[in-house]
Amino acid sequence: MFHLVGLPFGLIATRFKSRARLEAEILILRHQLGILRRQMPRRLALGGLDRLIFDWIYRLFPTVIRAVTVIRPETIVRWHRAGFRAYWRWRSRARWGRPKASPELRGLIRETASTIRFGAPQGFTANS
Repeated sequence: MFHLVGLPFGLIATRFKSRARLEAEILILRHQLGILRRQMPRRLALGGLDRLIFDWIYRLFPTVIRAVTVIRPETIVRWHRAGFRAYWRWRSRARWGRPKASPELRGLIRETASTIRFGAPQGFTANS
């Protein structure tokens, strides 16, 4: 409730500053923090007044929409785990040596080697 009282005073203070857009962004972030503190154990749910404040500030400063990204902690943990998986998959890749041949290719090589004779024909001698 206190953040709702401080919000209009913060808005009045931002009108006298030269960086109005930056201050509006800070105002939105503070409002988001107030909502998160109010609903910490539960999932984030915006009320009608919260939506009205966001809409009003967005209409005044449309470029502030980049600051209104709400990310849940589960999303951060999921990104972190995916990064670790990608890193260790990259670290454990095969990098050295000859690439392995498929079983079909190995079988074909063995079959070809057994049917083809290399070298001189059998029973041939140079002195005969």
